[in-house]
Amino acid sequence: MTKFTSSNAAFAAMRPMLVLVFGLTACLLPARAADAPWVAATDSKLRLFGGTVKTKDGEQLVAGIQLRMDDGWKTYWRNPGDSGVPPQFDWSGSKNLKEAKMLYPAPYRFADANSTAIGYSGGVIFPVKLIPERPGEPIELKLAFDFGLCKSLCIPNTAKLSLKLELGAALDVVPQPVAPGALPAIGKIEVKFDSDKPSIVIEALYPPDATATDLFVDIADGTYMPVPKALGPLADGKQSFALNFASKDETKEIKGKALNLTLVSDRGSREAVWKAE
Repeated sequence: MTKFTSSNAAFAAMRPMLVLVFGLTACLLPARAADAPWVAATDSKLRLFGGTVKTKDGEQLVAGIQLRMDDGWKTYWRNPGDSGVPPQFDWSGSKNLKEAKMLYPAPYRFADANSTAIGYSGGVIFPVKLIPERPGEPIELKLAFDFGLCKSLCIPNTAKLSLKLELGAALDVVPQPVAPGALPAIGKIEVKFDSDKPSIVIEALYPPDATATDLFVDIADGTYMPVPKALGPLADGKQSFALNFASKDETKEIKGKALNLTLVSDRGSREAVWKAE
């Protein structure tokens, strides 16, 4: 069942992300992945846009409802104050949308005759955190947006907005699991834990014409891992990297643990898991 919520706590948690994605300054607008056409309303225009942003938990799919108002017009916050109407967002026509969490920018206070209204003037973007029913598949957003616009008189408006979010572009840069016959891949791994200079040497296999080749290693529990050092350039599709440890005691921290090996190149990236023995 589709669920739609708004949350002050969610807004606070996502504030750094929203600054990056939903800022009104022109320099931030290219971060969006998809824009719908502008739709006209009373002395205003609005549109839907969306894309993905990186968070500490991975990539998050987001959207925004952008409203631009002519001079002197205002619209309302979720609590409009003594007058006005709060915005209403109906996503029920959407496809592959499990949840849309509405977030609200900090509003302003407006004196209105003998009352006080709460809302926005000039322009506002209402951010939305999206969760698909089926991760990895496109989301088709269909929004019926009811909102009030007020100058000397308050006028109710309804706008129909739609947008299809393709996730492919964002997923293209996510490393895929290693697969038989596919490159990049892991070749030989040489473990030198008993050496005076303990190390792990990993041979990485790339397409011969690959560039920007690299290797990164991490452990899911956050155990420290040295940054791999390339032992030479790519040659005949092979390149070796060394993880050099400061002491034998340092290697004890990783023995028996699963290491995530991330192979990177301009011809694609892949991930492998190897248990340190």
